[in-house]
Amino acid sequence: MASLTLRREDGRIVCERVVVADRAHRRMRGLLGRKYLRAGEGMVLRPGWSIHTAFMRFPIDAVFLDADQVVIKVEPQVGAWRTVSCRGAREVVELAAGEAHRRRGTGTSPSRGPGFWSQVAIHGL
Repeated sequence: MASLTLRREDGRIVCERVVVADRAHRRMRGLLGRKYLRAGEGMVLRPGWSIHTAFMRFPIDAVFLDADQVVIKVEPQVGAWRTVSCRGAREVVELAAGEAHRRRGTGTSPSRGPGFWSQVAIHGL
């Protein structure tokens, strides 16, 4: 799978190495079987509006995007055996736990979407 870069609309990097899971078998597999997710690594589930962490060995941050790739919800520190979803989401970015907070803009809340990373885009192959 190709490794891409996820950037905010202002050009700042959100995730250095993101894998796009845009096929059913890639979305189903997701991060299962991995022992950890390094800082700067992530996965985009496309399409996606709901995730689960059944059988996962580590917590993750989930960032939900609408059709225009605007952040509409951030769920930090999603532990094992949880489900989270977001009405209106079209993609989900899974990041290492704590990355959403670490990469946030100044003066914003990591638990709120709008104003967090107003818009993101995937670049490069």
